[in-house]
Amino acid sequence: MKELAEKVAELYAAFEKDVKAQLKNGNKAAGTRARKASLEIEKAMKAFRKASLEAAK
Repeated sequence: MKELAEKVAELYAAFEKDVKAQLKNGNKAAGTRARKASLEIEKAMKAFRKASLEAAK
């Protein structure tokens, strides 16, 4: 579960960097990367939730 938490943090850092590039500089490619990262974060969060529920049992 620790690895999942680290992965989520890593994905969010990449997402945040790309969002800032899109908002600050109008970088369209960064917007595409941010959208892709958001989907990866969603998948990682679902995996984390599943692992967390298993650990709670």
